[in-house]
Amino acid sequence: MTNLQSDVVRRCVLLSLVAFVGVSGCAKAPEVAPPSPPEVTVTTPIQKDVTVFQEFVGSTEAFKSVHIRARVQGFLDKMSFEPSSFVKKNQLLFVIEQEPYEAQRDRAAAGLKAAEAGLRRAESDLDRLEQAVATNAVSQQEVTRARAERDQASAAMLQAQAALTNAQIQLDYTTVESPIEGLVSRNYVDLGNLVGSGEATLLTTVRQIDPIYAYFEVSERFVAQALEQRGGHRDPGDGDYMRATLLLEETGLEIEGRIDSLENTVDTGTGTIRVRGVFPNDDAKIFPGFFVRVRLPGELYEAALLVEETALGTDLGGRYLMNVGDGDVVERRYLEPGQLQDDNTRLILSGLEPGERYLTRGLQRARPGMPVTPKTAGSGSLAS
Repeated sequence: MTNLQSDVVRRCVLLSLVAFVGVSGCAKAPEVAPPSPPEVTVTTPIQKDVTVFQEFVGSTEAFKSVHIRARVQGFLDKMSFEPSSFVKKNQLLFVIEQEPYEAQRDRAAAGLKAAEAGLRRAESDLDRLEQAVATNAVSQQEVTRARAERDQASAAMLQAQAALTNAQIQLDYTTVESPIEGLVSRNYVDLGNLVGSGEATLLTTVRQIDPIYAYFEVSERFVAQALEQRGGHRDPGDGDYMRATLLLEETGLEIEGRIDSLENTVDTGTGTIRVRGVFPNDDAKIFPGFFVRVRLPGELYEAALLVEETALGTDLGGRYLMNVGDGDVVERRYLEPGQLQDDNTRLILSGLEPGERYLTRGLQRARPGMPVTPKTAGSGSLAS
């Protein structure tokens, strides 16, 4: 291509561009509509009476606990239970060798028979002398002596009766029974060992665990509030017990029970008072010595406000809600939260008024100070 031809081509392209720009500049730019406020879901707080519950850490103890000990000396002959099994009241647990005590019982029984025979003879002699003294066949002195011998024989018989009773008691002690119904431990002494020599040897323990106790400490402030709400302390005999819930974190177990006693003084060193709760345990899921939590009803809030827990946010300023105020403008509202409820709503102690709207969905599309299009739950389909 010659220089002349190239110059012609460049001029033609330039003229085409100028013409295109001119045409474009004459066209009117389209108008863009402003975006509408984002749609969000709002609701108002629930208003109802709410009881705030408090939880305390404690430990469980047996309803009854008995240490089974040997009360007589002898070799352990027999064991009549399975370790860690439930036993009945008066169930036989152990037998200590009985032969020595049976011999003592028999000897005491023979002594009683001899004493009874001696008493009968003394009474017969006294009767005979009392008849003879009436005819002056014997002196009054002999009658007096016979009466004394009769009294001595009577005393000897009473002594023989006491000896027999004691011998029978000692024999009865050789059979060791459970005084209560409950869970028995293992045997602490093996068969064939000497027990009761110099001390009451511990053989096993039996603990009644149904029901079961839980002991824990509560603050004097909590006790004062509870007494105020209940109109003062009431005699447990009235049947007006405070309800309580025992919680076992390891399994999530919850058992409903009641408070059955509290100490009659506050520990001035700790500012707490010891409380005892009693709880059913018929399935034996709680053992003595477990660390548990006990939930008690505390302060009552009348006409309290509750909001959905998922609607609450948290920043350096604390807990807050995204409220929708006048003109459907979003406002960050800081408030004082209370206890979380079982239905996943949160008690609000201050910072919110009845009927105020707050965001439950669409939170990521709302910012403080910006307008929104509020929808109530169920009024339409909104993307979360």
